[in-house]
Amino acid sequence: QLRTVSKREKILFPVVLLLLVALLLPDAAPLLGMFCFGNLMRESGVVERLSDTVQNGLINIVTIFLGLSVGAKLVADKFLQPQTLGILLLGVIAFGIGTAAGVLMAKLMNLCSKNKINPLIGSAGVSAVPMAARVSNKVGLESDAQNFLLMHAMGPNVAGVIGSAIAAGVMLKYVLAM
Repeated sequence: QLRTVSKREKILFPVVLLLLVALLLPDAAPLLGMFCFGNLMRESGVVERLSDTVQNGLINIVTIFLGLSVGAKLVADKFLQPQTLGILLLGVIAFGIGTAAGVLMAKLMNLCSKNKINPLIGSAGVSAVPMAARVSNKVGLESDAQNFLLMHAMGPNVAGVIGSAIAAGVMLKYVLAM
């Protein structure tokens, strides 16, 4: 059974996360800062209308403009290069390895722990929110109609987002140092 998370914990999480990242890895702070800011707006309840706008209308508008601006710059002869296709292939391979490693790690944890967890939870540890968690839930429901994994899978899913942002910050740090 899931424990209830207090309002205080929900508000402190983004603040503590951002402070730790800003102190330990400043290059990742802007990336995680927006994630933390959005969580803080939603959980504090102080800026309800602004939070609603950001979660619904604004995110759709920004997504459309981002897609249009990136798409306008893409030209087939520049995009369909061996390097670009190689990067896409590496992304697909990394996604598959991340999913498989999550399942295998959950199985390894089950060998070492008294409290067993469903290995499908591990497959949601990639930063494809919320689709990875939904897929884990769907596969679990196909096996057992009473097996609702969505909320359990969202934890590793969000952890995957945070881990990806921190990894991007580490990569930025070393690339900018060159």
